[in-house]
Amino acid sequence: MIYPIVAYGDPVLRKVCKTIDKDYPNLSDVINNMYETMYAAKGIGLAAPQVGMDIRIFIVDGTAMEGMNCENFKRTFINAEIIEETGDLWTYNEGCLSIPDVHEDINRKGTIKIRYYDEDWNEHEEEYDGMTARIIQHEYDHIEGVLFTDYLSAMKKRILKGKLSGIAKGKASPNYRMRFPLKK
Repeated sequence: MIYPIVAYGDPVLRKVCKTIDKDYPNLSDVINNMYETMYAAKGIGLAAPQVGMDIRIFIVDGTAMEGMNCENFKRTFINAEIIEETGDLWTYNEGCLSIPDVHEDINRKGTIKIRYYDEDWNEHEEEYDGMTARIIQHEYDHIEGVLFTDYLSAMKKRILKGKLSGIAKGKASPNYRMRFPLKK
C-alpha cells in the first residue's frame, strides 16, 4: 500500500520519534509499505514521520545514485542511534520528499557510526561514509524531528519562507500522493 507523504508543516515531522519493539503491530507491512511508497515517489530514503508515524524507522536504497558508491546499499533502520559523526564537512544539494521542489546545499560530516536493528531484529553497529552516510544522516534527522532546511542560514530560511508556507497549504505538484497539513 502506498502511503501519502506528509508535507512540510505537519507536526509529526517535528517530533522526536519513539523507539519500538519487535511486537510493534504489523511491522513487516509497515516496512514493506514504506518501501513501496518510497519507490513510487522515486526517493532514495524515507522515514516513518514522512508517512505520519512517529516511530524510529527509516529506510534507504541508493540504487538510483549511480556513480556515488551507494548503488548496492539498501537497508532498514529500526531504533537507530548515530554514535559518532566525524570527518570534514562536505556540501551536497539535498532535497526531501516532504518538501517538494526545494533543493539546497547542506553541509554534513563525511563519516558516521550508527547502531540499529534491521527488519529481522538483528543488531548492527556499522560505519559509513560519503553519500551513504549523507543519506542516513538525512533520514536519521527525520526521526529526531529535524529537517534539512534547519541547516540553512537565517537569510536563506527567510527567502524560502513563502515557498515552505505554500507547500504546507498544498501549493505543490509532486508526482506522488501527499498529505498537506494546511490545505483547505
